Amino acid sequence: MTRSDFKKLSEARITDAKVLLGARRFDAAYYLAGYSVECAIKAYIAKQIRKYQFPEGPEKARKIYTHNLEDLIKVAELSDQFQKEIKSDAALETNWGIAKDWSEQTRYHRNGKIAEKRAKAMIDAVSDPTHGVLQCLQRYW
Repeated sequence: MTRSDFKKLSEARITDAKVLLGARRFDAAYYLAGYSVECAIKAYIAKQIRKYQFPEGPEKARKIYTHNLEDLIKVAELSDQFQKEIKSDAALETNWGIAKDWSEQTRYHRNGKIAEKRAKAMIDAVSDPTHGVLQCLQRYW
């Protein structure tokens, strides 16, 4: 996967999440909204890796393959910049508070384990055009 692939996938998955929310498929909508954030962070990580360059040690290489959004922010070495943005934007801080709790394990949820309100809150937190998590991350990718 290239940086461009991750960027396109991030944008496609948030669009898919909105469609699924409209179709009342809340579990899938929630999952894809979080996955769009994961892809956005990985686009930034891919930007840092140069062709023929190994990541700094095997531990960092393994950490790139995590799904935990907070851990990915650290691996991407975005923590300082991201924390500054969050501290200067209360709405973004609230939105990150919602998004950071996402887990790839929600891909196994079905039959309405994720309620409409939670799915909508996640999609709004991720896609808000002014204070959304994706809007913020896209400045770095």
